[in-house]
Amino acid sequence: MSITKQESSATKREAWGRLRKLPSGRWQARYPGPDGKTYSARTEEDKPLTFFTKTDARTWLASVHTKIARGEWEPPKEFAARLHMEAEAAQARSIGFSEYAAKWVELIRTQPNRSGKKRALGTVRSYKSKVDGYLVPEFGDTPVRNIDEARMRKMTDRLDAIPSPLNPRSKFNGITRPVLVVLMMILRQAARDGIIPAAPNVSVPKQEPVRHDADHDEIDDVLAPEQVEALYEAVPTPWAIAVLFAAWCQLRRGECLGLQRRDIEWHADGTATLHVRRQLSANTGDYTDKLKSDAGKRSLSIPAIMIERLRAHLDENVAPEAKAPLVPANARGSVPLSNTRWGYVWADARDAVAGLPPRFRFHDLRHTGLTIFAQEGATLAELMRRGGHSDIRVVLRYQHATMARDRELAERMSKRAAERIAAVKARQDATNEDGSGYL
Repeated sequence: MSITKQESSATKREAWGRLRKLPSGRWQARYPGPDGKTYSARTEEDKPLTFFTKTDARTWLASVHTKIARGEWEPPKEFAARLHMEAEAAQARSIGFSEYAAKWVELIRTQPNRSGKKRALGTVRSYKSKVDGYLVPEFGDTPVRNIDEARMRKMTDRLDAIPSPLNPRSKFNGITRPVLVVLMMILRQAARDGIIPAAPNVSVPKQEPVRHDADHDEIDDVLAPEQVEALYEAVPTPWAIAVLFAAWCQLRRGECLGLQRRDIEWHADGTATLHVRRQLSANTGDYTDKLKSDAGKRSLSIPAIMIERLRAHLDENVAPEAKAPLVPANARGSVPLSNTRWGYVWADARDAVAGLPPRFRFHDLRHTGLTIFAQEGATLAELMRRGGHSDIRVVLRYQHATMARDRELAERMSKRAAERIAAVKARQDATNEDGSGYL
């Protein structure tokens, strides 16, 4: 392309690069890049750059020439992009805990977990309660990078000093560990995001019993059948059947409240099968077919001890529709009793029955039923199926029942064998004394 006289007079060829005086009176600098392209002066943000004087333009050209000679030059667009990324990284590294924790909560709410499944609403709420109730008040806007082992030890000491809401005498409050677990989850994500080099090397304490002292035996939480009966009689009529479902069908609370008339299958011989297909969500108050695990969907034989009471309950308290709740908010109603309201009903019934273990929970009725089931000789596989367990480690807790039965049988065997040995020896001694020889 030809250059006009005006342009030619304004453009000055330097020893390296070119300078051109613009109509505005400012100076523009251009130079050949090592990639064979010609570049005009640009700012670090990759915007046009001009100079007030010719000397300023020459100085800038000289600096660029030096960078090229040292191998430090980058194309303006790439240089600006790198600076932008570095600035964002620096800003991220200075982010305060409360801001980052809010982003983390949103992340776990929307993104699937390692198994590819979205986290349950109750799980997200539980994590958020730890963030809002304990972590944000502790760290506030402290930069995430400043949360080290020393800061975490201080927080741990403060948490440990909080008395247990369930058992004030307990050495453990059930708070410290879950809060630390959530904090470590946040810090590990911060390490993955490049905000910190690595999460602090802090070991989370193992789960300790809170409701009971360390020497508490789980067998103490198992009721006798007459105590189950007393609880059944203490609960008002429309809802008492839940006690029997928990104890004798070993259902969880949500499973009890999620039952409908269509879940009972009657047979010609008078027996019945219970199909567990859904539960009542404690978070939303709605039915959901997402049970605790895939093993939660199961069919159970309803024991004879509750068959006639179940018939009477269906006739008197449950609406005739197939989807009518078995534990309705009101007799023959179409709305199930809520988890919250059941909590008040249960608390009143428990307080009305003397002799129950301290802090006895509705869930302990399920534990009672599974323990008695184990004592009858159920295998681990049968216990897993009955309880809707997917993890055999959970079911192993009921081994205490089979071990208690094992001890009882061992003692009976030992006693019978000892009596037999003693009887034989007595006969032998008697024979030796009369000289007739051994038997």
